[in-house]
Amino acid sequence: MDSRRNPTSPSGSEYATAPPVPTNVTGLTGEFTDPLWRAPVRLNPVEADLLRTRPLRRLHFVTHGGSSTLTTLQTYSRLEHSLGVLSLAAHFAPDDADLRVAALLHDIGHLPLSHTFEGLAGLDHHEIGLRLVRSDPIRSVLRDHGIEAGTIVDRLRGRHPSPLTGHPGLLNLDHLDSYVRSGRSAGRLDTDPAVLLSRLDLRDHTVSADAGTAAALVALIRAEARLHTSWDNVGPTSVVQRLVRRLLDHTPLTPEAVARMTDAQLWSALDSCPATRAESGRVQYEPHRLKVGPQGETGEHPGWPFSLRKIYSSAPLVDGEKLEHAAPELAAELSALRALPLDFRVSWD
Repeated sequence: MDSRRNPTSPSGSEYATAPPVPTNVTGLTGEFTDPLWRAPVRLNPVEADLLRTRPLRRLHFVTHGGSSTLTTLQTYSRLEHSLGVLSLAAHFAPDDADLRVAALLHDIGHLPLSHTFEGLAGLDHHEIGLRLVRSDPIRSVLRDHGIEAGTIVDRLRGRHPSPLTGHPGLLNLDHLDSYVRSGRSAGRLDTDPAVLLSRLDLRDHTVSADAGTAAALVALIRAEARLHTSWDNVGPTSVVQRLVRRLLDHTPLTPEAVARMTDAQLWSALDSCPATRAESGRVQYEPHRLKVGPQGETGEHPGWPFSLRKIYSSAPLVDGEKLEHAAPELAAELSALRALPLDFRVSWD
């Protein structure tokens, strides 16, 4: 046997002196190890093939943190998060092939800069993602592996109980990865994620933990909500929303075309359009000049109003019991997030 050939590769590719690393995201070796959870995943052939499709590859160039990447170190991609959710699905339900595929595809509809201008012109990343699953190349890849696109759509819509979508208000695998991955990038993790994962299980399709681990998760959820309502997110997000509206008003670009851009393509469009160029440069290179205050405060710089759509908060179970019953003090901490402001006024210094 040729010593250069990697026997784990689904395609039998030869790597000679440059074998892929465990975090390779193209499915070359048939395995993937997420750097956060560090739980090696043996990729199913359909997963390896999906990783090579354009809709999924595009997520490598869309930041999970959206516009807050301009002001923080949350620069990891939607693809990294999607592979993290796949890793969790493979950990908890290794033989549920449909769940694993749904986990990998759950974010393919995201707009550039993620949630930054979600809702603008009716754009909804969930609906866009479902259309992509029903269309080629995703549909063809699924069909080649004996999977109906409609089956994955049902999983993504939550029509069947699933730890990916879970129950309203309760912690699912998607949000678990988001909270922990964000916590790592912000230096908020007190527990090794691999150790944290070993302390979790699923009860009724919901993430469950012991009391101490649940408290750690609640702390991450609260910190994420504070980040979402912070200057770091509100200021740049409000500017980019304004810029995208202006871009659509002053160019032939359609909302659908903008929705399929990568982050870099969006910035290129904003930097090229005369109506957005100056402020685009300003928010990229001088975000420190933004001022964010409560809505209604005008002062010398009236600025513009901005409202967040919602604050994400989902509670883990404690040993299978809802937080309200098992740990009411933790439930109260999450309830307090409702007092965080959603309406702001933003201006330039």
